[in-house]
Amino acid sequence: MTFEDYRKQDAVGLAALVAKGEVSPVELLETAVARMAAVNPAVNAVTTDLTDLARKTLTDQTPQGPLAGVPFLLKDLGAALAGTVTSSGSALLKDVVSPTDSALTSAYKAAGLVIFGKTNTPEFGLVPVTEPIHLGICRNPWDVSRTPGGSSGGAAAAVAAGILPAAHASDGGGSIRTPASACGLFGMKPSRGRVSFAPAGEGWGGASIQHAVTRSVRDSAVLLDISCQPQAGDPYYLSPPSRAFAEEVKRGPGTLRIGFTTVALASPALDPECKAAVLDAAKLCESLGHRVEEVTLPGDLAAMQLAAGNVIAASVTANVDAEADRRGRPVADHELEPLTWGMYRRGKGVSGSDYVRGLAAIHAYGRAVARLFQDYDVLLLSTLGCPAIPIGHLTEDVSLFVERLFHFMPNTQAFNNTGQPAMTVPLSWSASGLPIGLQFVGRMADEATLFRLAGQLEQARPWFDRTAQL
Repeated sequence: MTFEDYRKQDAVGLAALVAKGEVSPVELLETAVARMAAVNPAVNAVTTDLTDLARKTLTDQTPQGPLAGVPFLLKDLGAALAGTVTSSGSALLKDVVSPTDSALTSAYKAAGLVIFGKTNTPEFGLVPVTEPIHLGICRNPWDVSRTPGGSSGGAAAAVAAGILPAAHASDGGGSIRTPASACGLFGMKPSRGRVSFAPAGEGWGGASIQHAVTRSVRDSAVLLDISCQPQAGDPYYLSPPSRAFAEEVKRGPGTLRIGFTTVALASPALDPECKAAVLDAAKLCESLGHRVEEVTLPGDLAAMQLAAGNVIAASVTANVDAEADRRGRPVADHELEPLTWGMYRRGKGVSGSDYVRGLAAIHAYGRAVARLFQDYDVLLLSTLGCPAIPIGHLTEDVSLFVERLFHFMPNTQAFNNTGQPAMTVPLSWSASGLPIGLQFVGRMADEATLFRLAGQLEQARPWFDRTAQL
């Protein structure tokens, strides 16, 4: 199979070719591996090469399932693969081997996906750029001087570079939507409880959720159908949908009530090109028959952000201390990146009362935002505050870190903490050719409406054939 033919297909398309016998899983794997060899030196998206393991898997068995034979990559954070290291982007965990698969990995395997590597991520997924000391800088295929975003930056860069059509990702504050927006991809953050974290309990007080970045909407839907399998003892639980998400993509959304805003929730203002993209998307939705009007998002965002910071810091501290207990000695400051060490120290000062009150503030914010969705089906706003920023921009001046952080990602964290589904759709590009994603937020547990709208937008303004050229 030529790379040109390979890149014309999404994951569903590749699986169909395998099912018809027009291409073998081995051919698909070798095409993906060849593309990885050609482009990965430029972007550093794939940081663990499991090609030999994938080849052995295909020698030992014939993959079965809805995506049988399709090459796939796991993010090096969140989804464990038995017998391999999950480093979470940190040298601290570089030798820690996972004893078993996570539930999500098992679901991917059962669907026939062929796992051949792991992708780059910042240390513990803490920042929206992917420049970890342990794994090295990951670069954006659209412009290698810029970030692919984070924390699923390696996953998005791999898909945008054509290594594969879809890859595992996770999102605790925007980590699916940020890199999908920066790399011109579709990125759905599912509702809290939609995808199990088993055998772990939760991530960041329920803010984190796993799924994927994809080139097509239907790939995202099929992957969510595969992965929405509740496990016994899950602390958050959503029953699988009555109708497959893959079917929702084919259905018209009807007339939706769409509220939009051009504000940057956590910073003074959007970049002008992002603001223009929101207005353009609002007009596009209106032209498709939806009722669209400007809204103001309710809720105490500042209180929620402070609370979320405490929850995240405490979670980092707990994870680092757990590793210290496992190995039988404390973790020293030089074993973590400065930002992570700062979060660790902050977490040491978060009391039990602080944590519980923080969760209360987060839940209060979720209830306030939910009131907006009594009048609207969908909220539209910019995914990012600006297009992809240059490599190093976020970390080159510590005194400007917070300001630059929220200038880049002002609009994603809110919906991790409300638990609502939110997707970024690649509907616009900057004058310099960088992708600009538009974020659509739905009611809790209502991915179906978002997938129907996404399918409509994909038909109205196709993006699949608009690819980065490395």
